[in-house]
Amino acid sequence: AQQGRVREKAYGKQKIYFADQEQLPAASESELRGLDGEIAALSTKVQALQQSCRQMEAELKDLNSSMTTPEMAGEIKELRKDCASYAEKLERIKSAANHVTPEEKEKVCSEQKLYCKEWRRRKRMATELLEAILEGYPKSKKQFFEEVGIETDEDHNVTLPAAV
Repeated sequence: AQQGRVREKAYGKQKIYFADQEQLPAASESELRGLDGEIAALSTKVQALQQSCRQMEAELKDLNSSMTTPEMAGEIKELRKDCASYAEKLERIKSAANHVTPEEKEKVCSEQKLYCKEWRRRKRMATELLEAILEGYPKSKKQFFEEVGIETDEDHNVTLPAAV
């Protein structure tokens, strides 16, 4: 600072030293425009490189998250093994001798229809009976069901099969 190469500024008890810019050569207007152009060109180049870097990082992330060739070969081998076991199971089912005959199937279907019809009939009778009781009952339907201990199909998420 005493030789004049750096300047000194005192701010309270602190002192700041910085280069003396008066000793530096002044740039002409054309040099400043040239430097501004160079800065703009370099800024554009930096943005292009950053964009390229982001694309490459995204591609790297995709590649890292995908399976490697040995892993894929193992997966294919496993899937082929599963496919073979399913094909074998299908052949066993096709060649099984204990198929259900159409008569047995018809019998089971008719029994199901009969039981569903009876279920509907009994549910309707019970509902009508409960409605008749509830006409003279002072409390709500829910309270009556709790006191008597009645469990409905809806309490157990049971629905009647659709009539066929």
